[in-house]
Amino acid sequence: MNRRDSRREEGVLVVEGAVLLREAVAAGLEVECQFVAEHARPIDTGGAVFLLADGVMERVASTESPQPVIGIVRAPRFPRSILDGADFVVVANGVADPGNLGTMLRSAEGSGADALVVTPGTVDHTSPKVVRSSAGSLFRLPVIEVPDVEDLRHSNLVTIGTTSHDAPCYTDVDLTRRVAVVLGNEPRGLDAELGLDEWMSIPLAGDVESLN
Repeated sequence: MNRRDSRREEGVLVVEGAVLLREAVAAGLEVECQFVAEHARPIDTGGAVFLLADGVMERVASTESPQPVIGIVRAPRFPRSILDGADFVVVANGVADPGNLGTMLRSAEGSGADALVVTPGTVDHTSPKVVRSSAGSLFRLPVIEVPDVEDLRHSNLVTIGTTSHDAPCYTDVDLTRRVAVVLGNEPRGLDAELGLDEWMSIPLAGDVESLN
């Protein structure tokens, strides 16, 4: 399935910086408008451009040292049916930190995942910090919202929970099947009562407890 053809537009993203805004344009997203600080130059998006007076950007942006260009972009929305044909998806189950979710998006795209799945309790994947930390992956990788991990069974995906202990090493797990790798909340991890099909771990040196 062509990801871009399957997209339904809904909602908006706040995209900070010309580099990231160009990533959004390259991914085929519609830029509704952009706000440009004094002495900065807008990028060519076809949308409306609003020039801000000196000092205004610092008052309205979400970062201490804001980028001189901020775009309002139509957010991509993908149908759940993508999961029915997916071979490998990453699941964020209760991930609370937006920086972590953005990193998961980059890692998922880089590892060839077909989608990132989010469950209730996970931070809003459209928040500005997730947009920034995803470094453009949010524009390209489908993000699918599901009511719970159990919902993935409808797509015949094998759910594999990640844990820091008492589970087979990932190298001993068959990842050639159609799998959903599930990552949990930063301090709590995954609930054993989720009813996942299997568990796996990534061995770590030293006293590090987990990749989070």
